[in-house]
Amino acid sequence: MILNLKEFKRFEKQIILKKIGISGQKKIKKAKVLIIGMGGLGCPLLTYLVSSGINNIGIVDHDKIELGNLNRQILFDTSDLGKYKVYQVKDKIKKIYKQVKLKTFKIKITKKNIKSIIKEYEIICDGTDNFKTRLLINDYCKKNKKILISAAISKFDGHLFKFNFKRRTPCFRCFMPQKPFHEANCDVEGIFPPVAGILGSLQANEVLKTILDLKDDLNGNILIFDSLKMNIRKSKIQINPNCKNICKN
Repeated sequence: MILNLKEFKRFEKQIILKKIGISGQKKIKKAKVLIIGMGGLGCPLLTYLVSSGINNIGIVDHDKIELGNLNRQILFDTSDLGKYKVYQVKDKIKKIYKQVKLKTFKIKITKKNIKSIIKEYEIICDGTDNFKTRLLINDYCKKNKKILISAAISKFDGHLFKFNFKRRTPCFRCFMPQKPFHEANCDVEGIFPPVAGILGSLQANEVLKTILDLKDDLNGNILIFDSLKMNIRKSKIQINPNCKNICKN
């Protein structure tokens, strides 16, 4: 994996950072990342990953763009209404960095197709708003030793998780083994638009730290962001001895 002169000039402001350098930029270029959900989280996440120089990215979403998406899904505008998100994103992202290999999956993740979608990627980013889908992604990543970086947003708050299943770690089921009685999402509870941008950016931050193997990561923790109080705190997730995924082993 080499960097040409054009790539060096494009990414020189991050290459001059001692914790990145040319060797780190090569790692970024080589990484394979999958983003599931091209909504309020996926849009800023994808933008920063592409802008940072990741060359191999997959995006998964089966929805069309609606007017109510535009307050937080920053890659879209009124000309995109009624069109599929993954196709519109591809056109826009190519204008940011045409060298990126962007693979689109206009499909909903299910038990039947999850393997064929996820298998070639190292880092999986979950930006879905469905509890059942979150558990499905979590369980597959756990079983196949993937790295899962997941975010959720509602009202004025956001949560960020990282589970590196290449080593012993809790999983999402350890944190929330059963579906909550009241499942929160943007359609039901609403969302403060900047929260989506902040959490999507934090996801990108954690992806890049993972690729660069920076020590101060979020693995096995939950980061909780409160936009009203401007408070961020991190809490360790304990391994549940009764977890379905047998995380204690």
